[in-house]
Amino acid sequence: MPSVMGLLEERERAARQRVEVLQAELREAEAAWERFVIARETVGQVLAEPRDGEQAPVAAPGQRPGPVAGAVPGSVVPVRTQGLNAAALAPDYRRIMTTLAERGGEAMDCRQLAAALGLELVPAKVEGVRSKAKRLARRGWLVEGVPGVFSVAGGPGGGS
Repeated sequence: MPSVMGLLEERERAARQRVEVLQAELREAEAAWERFVIARETVGQVLAEPRDGEQAPVAAPGQRPGPVAGAVPGSVVPVRTQGLNAAALAPDYRRIMTTLAERGGEAMDCRQLAAALGLELVPAKVEGVRSKAKRLARRGWLVEGVPGVFSVAGGPGGGS
């Protein structure tokens, strides 16, 4: 007849193996989910970019820009112009701008920026920050002096 302690150890071992399997499945599911998030953001970015001969939508000072046909709501980043401040940006973009502005002009790479935003430092999160920062740089809100390193652009309409 097996001992009670032996039976408990056997069940504990089986439970631990099950937890490890479930954790591996969870990591795979999260990675797949993050790929879909990045794909959706990329498609939204492509759809939000002006086509040949078109201007990117620009909101009046203090107002959020209207949606672009086919764009994911909140993904439109207006071109930075005189009188337009960071309040015109979607919340995620404003957080990036505020985080960089609080650093007193110090440039940050995407990994540092993701950490400062309180995000988990996994590739999908860092790439999401990189995508948003590059979009802000293309529209004149940020400066990318060194590839992948961003700081707030000076001049008209800057700040938060």
